Amino acid sequence: MADVNRGNRPLSPHLTIYRPQLTSMTSILTRITGNAMLVAALLIVWWFLAAATSAEAFDAINGFITSWFGDLVMFLSLLGLWYHTLAGIRHLIWDTGHALDLQTAERLGWSILIGSVVLTIITAFII
Repeated sequence: MADVNRGNRPLSPHLTIYRPQLTSMTSILTRITGNAMLVAALLIVWWFLAAATSAEAFDAINGFITSWFGDLVMFLSLLGLWYHTLAGIRHLIWDTGHALDLQTAERLGWSILIGSVVLTIITAFII
């Protein structure tokens, strides 16, 4: 039998009816932080290469990295590093078949969000 309502239904899951869950948002954020850390790694490699090249090249990149914008990029990179690490630990737990129920998965999602902020603050301001 032909489905007469086929053209009237939204695609599933449609953005107007789909409610994003914490686990899906943290998974997307894990991918974003992984790619963002690549930018920070390239800046650090550029800094090391400039230090090995000449004083002028080092002064140029060092001026950028030690500026307020560079500090912000490095601070957010540290946050991304902690987040990505904790999310990786969560995935290792899931790979063993543990903590897959919805309530525990939600708790782990909140733990990596809160834990990454706390560890970033500890690393940046206390250590």
